[in-house]
Amino acid sequence: MQKLVIEGENTLKGEVTVSGSKNAALPILAATLLTDEPCVLHNVPRLRDTRTMVALLESLGKTVEWKADQVTVKSAGTADYVADYKLVSTMRGSFCVLGPLLAKLHKAKVSLPGGCIIGVRPVDLHLKGLKMLGAHIDIENGYVNAQTRRLNGAHVYLGGMFGSSVLATANILMAATLAKGETIIESAACEPEIENLTQFLIAMGARIKGKGSHCLTVTGVKKLHGASFKIISDRIEAGTYILMAAATKSSITLKNACYGHLMALIDKLDQAGVKVAEEGNLIKVTPRKAMKPTGVTTHPYPGFPTDLQAQFMAFMALTQGVSVITDKIYPDRFMHIAELNRMGADIRRDGANAIIQGVKKLYGAPVMASDLRASAALIVAGLAAKGRTEIHRMYHLERGYEFLDEKLAALGAKVHREEESA
Repeated sequence: MQKLVIEGENTLKGEVTVSGSKNAALPILAATLLTDEPCVLHNVPRLRDTRTMVALLESLGKTVEWKADQVTVKSAGTADYVADYKLVSTMRGSFCVLGPLLAKLHKAKVSLPGGCIIGVRPVDLHLKGLKMLGAHIDIENGYVNAQTRRLNGAHVYLGGMFGSSVLATANILMAATLAKGETIIESAACEPEIENLTQFLIAMGARIKGKGSHCLTVTGVKKLHGASFKIISDRIEAGTYILMAAATKSSITLKNACYGHLMALIDKLDQAGVKVAEEGNLIKVTPRKAMKPTGVTTHPYPGFPTDLQAQFMAFMALTQGVSVITDKIYPDRFMHIAELNRMGADIRRDGANAIIQGVKKLYGAPVMASDLRASAALIVAGLAAKGRTEIHRMYHLERGYEFLDEKLAALGAKVHREEESA
């Protein structure tokens, strides 16, 4: 096992290329189960999570060829309908094979994904939507067993306690493409990743209206065909690099990033004193001299993303004054507070709120990554901190950031991997 070592207080400069979106790639890879024809996907990031999804597809009867950022998925001739616990349990996103398997094979047996360090994330909306489409579902021995003679269109409402569910929207949307008749999905998630999935399904021959909105109308077709498709860039990776620049008072340029996907973050950074500007196909980050504290509340897209909450907290920890961060998507997503405080931050939790008293300086320390985005927050802090920071459990980072240490080194950061001592 490896740890990431950062020598802080170095200014970043230069260009960084943002990789393809993890959260778009996972359901799009799952959608290839809807057809027996080849699909070619471009801009697929090489991550622990995408490798897991590829392994799951192979276990379900697909052959997968991966060259650089291009993934070609073909049918191996036989299809399985059982998504095994060993794969699904390692990555919650793999649960989105349930809808495609049920639509294509009329049966599916998919392991429940279980809990998560950032809080319980139930699958009730997934099951509710599929039942409304005509699936018979029972849960036994940790598996969701679903079957149907044929799915039929229905009017489905997917609003949940904390807003729309991205993964449930993906599951119901994919299942509806092969259902008989018309399906209307109300309170659908409208994240760019769902819009990208919709575009891919349309390229495969699906009939969908309302892409990018909270209401999707799907007219089922008998068969979907293969397609060649490019996955969008990762807005969370882009936002993380922007916050790294902000925390270190650095000017950097981002390539292959979508400015329009980052508006909630850009608005808050403008309030804090960081200029983020679109120049042609590039995004340029320029911190101003004086930084101001500003609070954020996470919301479903186009609101401030919960996946940038931890990284923004690390930035606010270095901004003089008091700021408050509220996470309304995952109220328990604050495991990083204790580790940031180990580095000299002054943060306390009050329910779904984190109250941050900015400090002048953070100091390097050995810290433990608890999840993917918490890991990124510790890197933001480590880059700005005085001295050496060691981030343990680096495997969390590899779930969502492609070539992270290499990209940071190219920007001038002093960062390297070391083997953990026994």
